[in-house]
Amino acid sequence: MLDYYLLEQLTTFAKTGTLTKTAAALNITQPSVTRGMQKLEEDFGVQLFDRQANRIKLTPTGELAAREAEQLLTAGQTMLTKIQNFDRGQHFTIIGATIPGPLTLVPNRDDVQIAKAFIAVDQISNALKTDQVALIFSDQEILDTTIESQYLGQEQLQINLDQFTTFASQSTVSFQDLGGMSFVVMRAIGPWSDMIKQDIPNAQFMYQDDRAAFIEIIKHSSLPFFTSNLSQKDAFFNELSPHQLDRITVPISDEQAKMPIYANYLTHNKRQIAPILEMIRANWPQK
Repeated sequence: MLDYYLLEQLTTFAKTGTLTKTAAALNITQPSVTRGMQKLEEDFGVQLFDRQANRIKLTPTGELAAREAEQLLTAGQTMLTKIQNFDRGQHFTIIGATIPGPLTLVPNRDDVQIAKAFIAVDQISNALKTDQVALIFSDQEILDTTIESQYLGQEQLQINLDQFTTFASQSTVSFQDLGGMSFVVMRAIGPWSDMIKQDIPNAQFMYQDDRAAFIEIIKHSSLPFFTSNLSQKDAFFNELSPHQLDRITVPISDEQAKMPIYANYLTHNKRQIAPILEMIRANWPQK
């Protein structure tokens, strides 16, 4: 039976081209690599390397072996990840999203976990089918016969303005109205990020990755910041209460500032997901 660590050495050698670089990349000694490559040739029963004075390179057979080894290692890692994901899904309902707003409505339950990173739209099907997550919130319906997409409602983008700002007295404001202003913005806001950059003319954005730093900037400045109707359900939003910060929350009137939210899950997981979606629907902000 082939040893996976030897296949890793072979694929690394194919990429680096020398025993020294292979050893450094794998954090092992060069003699260990040399012995490993010799053992691999014995296991295969073929010559994988062309050894010359002060030089070693792969034979054509060795190049083929390296390509096949890389595919085998990738398949092995994929299998391991899928098994681990499946097992985790037996104990928890893992929820992911392409946009942060709906996550604020996820019930606080011991058997529910939120994925650590956002999922790209083009990875939704793969994330569900490989059991990375059981439920994904997105701003678009997924057309796949094995996936069900349920419309939950709209997320409405809002701007929080200093109470003395001209537009703070209006019932709504447009992206055009906000042109030329400066904003403090949390970086991880999904598709909203590209939208505000594209649709607000001549604006300046000060991005923050850390929530605590974001709060401090808001508390000690009059800079406007974005929230949505779903933010009202977020404990984070409570720390940024517009009333306490002398801000007025104004909905943005542009049509693109109203984003449809879908819940996506594998059809055979519908029974598992249904109670969570019921709680989210009950908690969805009313117009």
